[in-house]
Amino acid sequence: MSKYIKYPLYSVGAIVAIIVLGMAYLSIAFPRVGPAPEMHIEITPERVERGKYLSHHVMVCADCHSRRDFSIYSGPPTPGTEFVGGDIFDQSMGFPGRFVSANITPYGIGDWTDGDIFRLITTAVTREGRPIFPVMPYHSYGKLDPEDIKSVIAYLRTLDPVAEEQPASKADFPFNMILKTMPVEAEMASRPEKGDRIAYGKYVVTAAGCMDCHTKFEGGAYVGPKGGGGREFAFPDGSVVRSANLTPHVTGVGKYTRESFIARFKLYADSSHRHMPVAPGKMQTLMPWVMYSGMEEDDLGAIYDYLQTLEPYDHAVTLFSPADNAKL
Repeated sequence: MSKYIKYPLYSVGAIVAIIVLGMAYLSIAFPRVGPAPEMHIEITPERVERGKYLSHHVMVCADCHSRRDFSIYSGPPTPGTEFVGGDIFDQSMGFPGRFVSANITPYGIGDWTDGDIFRLITTAVTREGRPIFPVMPYHSYGKLDPEDIKSVIAYLRTLDPVAEEQPASKADFPFNMILKTMPVEAEMASRPEKGDRIAYGKYVVTAAGCMDCHTKFEGGAYVGPKGGGGREFAFPDGSVVRSANLTPHVTGVGKYTRESFIARFKLYADSSHRHMPVAPGKMQTLMPWVMYSGMEEDDLGAIYDYLQTLEPYDHAVTLFSPADNAKL
């Protein structure tokens, strides 16, 4: 064989070897979040009540871990599917793989330890050591008070077990390798006193994962100011919904008073707005208005107070584009 042929072959072989070794290293070395903590969570009425509130109306676990009915405005959970999982986030929505929310009733996680569940919620690593896709805002949950996470776990333990299996999620290559590097150690913090309106409001915003959706996201990274809105979410029919501007500019939350901001959420507590049908191709949203409508007015007010401290950002967002003009 000519030396002029050998050299390119050696180069290709070296590149392949480097890639294989790199993939092997990622598989072995990541994710790096440490073992699940040793803990036993006492299930008290106070914890269960707090966990129920967080799971349904703030962290809205019941929203993604259900099958949302998008024939209704804001896609509320189909009754009877809450916490059973089955919501799908796939390539048709712009995701790098097919990710299916898990059954988190005791049927799905009954044999997990409290520490296993705690680590999953706060770092996105399963008991088997696999990372999960950050459609669940674990980077935010990892900044909450440990007691709130324990309350959610205590509440999940009280749910009726629903015997329904969900298919495994699968990330596309090469994102499946990148995904391993994404989990980070949690940085838990104490929940501020309600009297500290700004700090407490920021905490509720973090618990609700507001900034994860309401910050523009392009090319695998957040761009633009925090809370500036404009993040795009594609629907399978080709239509696109975009998140609103949360900064106190008139193009965002600046057009609301504190009272009207709270009322905007509470509107969906009314039965006439909880079941608004949406025809195919018409205005829809991923914002779980129905679930957030159950948030305490004091918490909603604290969110408003915190948002007023953000730098105003002039950004008028087209919230929805039907399939025929989705790129507007």
